[in-house]
Amino acid sequence: MSYLLDTHTYIWYVEDNQNLSKTAFNIIDSNENKLYFSFASIWEITIKASIKKLNLKLNISEIFEELEKLNISLLQFTKSDFEVLFNLKFHHQDPFDRMLISQSLAENLTLISRDTTFDKYKIKRIW
Repeated sequence: MSYLLDTHTYIWYVEDNQNLSKTAFNIIDSNENKLYFSFASIWEITIKASIKKLNLKLNISEIFEELEKLNISLLQFTKSDFEVLFNLKFHHQDPFDRMLISQSLAENLTLISRDTTFDKYKIKRIW
């Protein structure tokens, strides 16, 4: 199956954070799944870390290295993603989350996130 990792999901996995659900851990840990990480999440990490709103154990280079090691593909934005985002209802106000929602919808990916606000959209979410 194909999954899109929410920003916190990836961070918690690589930092071995106990907040990560067992289901999320098993999906990421399995070699049978195709995993994606959005450039929107890279942008979110970069911005939040630089303004000290996010404390990370890894620097940005190590984040990219871990993605490669774990065989997680970086997901760029396509025209379809932007079209979905343009028409997306405002159940969720966070711009980074809205980008993930649009990619999940446009690319037909299951989003791995603990954020229940995502359930207001017609996406597949697992935690």
